[in-house]
Amino acid sequence: MKLGKYQHSKTGKLYRVIGIAKHSETLEELVVYEALYENPESKLWVRPAKMFLEKVEIKGRKVPRFKYIGE
Repeated sequence: MKLGKYQHSKTGKLYRVIGIAKHSETLEELVVYEALYENPESKLWVRPAKMFLEKVEIKGRKVPRFKYIGE
């Protein structure tokens, strides 16, 4: 998976993927990413890599949940 900026397919908000981590118990890969907008909940987030990379349906079309847009 490329590090860099991604756009969320539903909200259009931008995030920067800063790394891949492993869950300490299951060794599942987790994407560590940073919100590139003001978010009072948190600046840093994690999501299972499988979920981060999956396709979701929007207006009848399957699109990546997060679209890579560059460094």
